[in-house]
Amino acid sequence: MKKNIFLFCFLFLSQIIVAQNSTNDFYDDDSTHLFLIPQIEISGEVSNPGVVDFSKFILRSEMVKEGYLDVNNNASFRGAYRYDGYSLYDILNNVVLNKKNAKEFNPIIDLYVEIENSKGEKVVFSWGEIFYPVNRHKIFIATQVARIVPTKTKKLWPLPTENKVVVATDLYAERNISNPTKITIKSYSCSIIANKEMEETYSKDIVIMKNDKAVDSIIKYPQELPKSDYSTIFYGRGRGLHGIKDFKGVQLKNVLEKYAEVNKNNIKNSIVVIVGKDGYRAVFTYSELFNRNDFMEVLLIDRISDKENGAFSIFPASDYFSDRAVKSISEIRILDKF
Repeated sequence: MKKNIFLFCFLFLSQIIVAQNSTNDFYDDDSTHLFLIPQIEISGEVSNPGVVDFSKFILRSEMVKEGYLDVNNNASFRGAYRYDGYSLYDILNNVVLNKKNAKEFNPIIDLYVEIENSKGEKVVFSWGEIFYPVNRHKIFIATQVARIVPTKTKKLWPLPTENKVVVATDLYAERNISNPTKITIKSYSCSIIANKEMEETYSKDIVIMKNDKAVDSIIKYPQELPKSDYSTIFYGRGRGLHGIKDFKGVQLKNVLEKYAEVNKNNIKNSIVVIVGKDGYRAVFTYSELFNRNDFMEVLLIDRISDKENGAFSIFPASDYFSDRAVKSISEIRILDKF
């Protein structure tokens, strides 16, 4: 009898221990593996270049499903992971910008960041996708990893072996390069001087440029494309509230897809520059427009009846601020050489 009571108590306590050891966190079901902390130099258009001191930053986590493109541009799945690391937002937060083109164009939305690794591979990020998003800290240097293991199949995805760049909002993880060693901050070189005092800003069409060569123009709004509708509190970094508005438009990637195919090089290295008639411009990476997994698309807006800010503008749904919502668009430049 005593033996039976003891066995019952043991089984009861075992169940309590098991219950206490299990949690509702689906992303913590495997061991965490540590990488070496990288040594990364910051340079470019900054007044305080130097080596990153990771001890100053907090560790952040993101859950990522990594897919890649093969040599034939077919998608393949590599694995699901929780990455822990240091946000590019935090790493670059205290750099002092020294824009080489500040006299021609002072706003910071034409900046981009180039990250290079020990193999010489390079990937680009716009300043806007680092510092303007509603959801910050999605781009970071991962120094730890854990698999996210399916409960039924128990599939153990292949483990990365080196620290790496991780972009949690990318559909295809081509920008997730290993062992980054250098971060370079640059501004887009443009011959157009911004003129805030321009009186006639209406632009009747958009010239599409590929590496500084005109390849097409948009004269009529592409009504045949499917529309997306976003409601937002439209808020600028300088002037604050611009109103609570509904933006309805076509996804810009659907307009531009015939000029720039989805491939490894474009995802890693191409940028798209949206230029207004008055010279106001904003840099986006190709990946921001064509390679998202969060469905926060950039819309092309029909403003043909707006004689001041028409005939076209954009609305970047992922941005907290309205600064990159370029109006009176006169050019869209797609560049893989810049």
